[in-house]
Parts: sequence; structure tokens; C-alpha cells
Amino acid sequence: MVTGGKNENVVWHSSKVSHEERCAVLHQEGIIVWFTGLSGSGKSTIAVELEKLLNDAGRAVYLLDGDNIRCGINSDLGFSDDDRNENIRRISEIAALFQDAGIITLVSFISPFRKMRQFAREKAGEGNFIEVYVNTDFETCRQRDPKGLYKKQIKHFTGKDSSYEAPVCPEITLDTVQNSPYECAKQVYDVIMEKRRRYE
Repeated sequence: MVTGGKNENVVWHSSKVSHEERCAVLHQEGIIVWFTGLSGSGKSTIAVELEKLLNDAGRAVYLLDGDNIRCGINSDLGFSDDDRNENIRRISEIAALFQDAGIITLVSFISPFRKMRQFAREKAGEGNFIEVYVNTDFETCRQRDPKGLYKKQIKHFTGKDSSYEAPVCPEITLDTVQNSPYECAKQVYDVIMEKRRRYE
């Protein structure tokens, strides 16, 4: 019997529909594609391009973007280390539900700490998680500054006065200096399409 974490009065309610059966309806496997990198690295821009590529190819896909999520379900969180961890814990749980439903789920979050990205990977399950490191250096991100954040005196700003732990062995590393957002998105798209042919 699976209980609800701290609340022993909550018990997991099983479904009669399996993950495999949901995926079969959509003719695809649900996966999580997790974009991580500094603010201004190009994560969201690439994820938006990838979402369009996958949608145009007839794939059921949904993008969960860090800023958008903080406007809603995570609007109560700040930017302390504890709040950042809770931010990623919540989105990991949400992404895992999307993945279980058979959706190709794109997650674009700075997600600075390795332990929380590992948590997200474990929630997705073996073989269902693709970590994409958008490897853009701090100075390039500072010069781009698309949201004007680097010009502000923001406390706990990742890469400046709050640490960013780069992935050690990501499935994909993207170079946004040498490649356009579309080219980067196409790299990820090709990996997804190569790996996910089980239900075709």
C-alpha cells in the first residue's frame, strides 16, 4: 500500500489504465526532456522551437516553462535554495504525471542543483528522462540579458551570488554560441525521434 508521504490517511488510488496503454493511444512514449542552464542561456527559446517541431510532426507535446510556472502554481516561492528545491520538486512531480499520460514533456528550468535534477530523473523512471544542458557561459548570458535580470541587483541570482551545478553527464549538450535556437532544437528533436519509435 502506497501512502501519501507525511499524511498516513492518504492512500494511492490505482487506475485500470496503464502507462503503456496511454502511450499506445497516442502512438508515442511519454518522456521528459529537461532543459537546464543559466538565465539567458537560451533554454526557453530552444524549448519553444522544439515544441513546434514536435507538434508539427504530430506528437503530443507540452512545454512547462520556469517563468510561466512561477506565475501560477509556484507563485508562492522565492529564490532561496530551499525555495528553488521546492520549485523543482513540484515541477518534477507535475512533469512525471504528464510523462505517465504519454505526453512528450519539455521542462525549461534553470534547476541549478544536481540533486534536484536527479530527483526529477528518478520521478520519470529509467529511460524516460533526457537531460539537455544549454551550455552558455555566464558572460554571454550577461551580454544577452533578454529579461534585463543581469542589470538588476537581484539576491540569490544564479551564476552570480548563487551557485549553478553544471550537469556531469547530460544526454545532450547544446552550444548556443555556434548554433541557432532552431539548430539546437533540431538536435534534440533528432534524438527524441531516434529513441522513440516503439509505438509507431
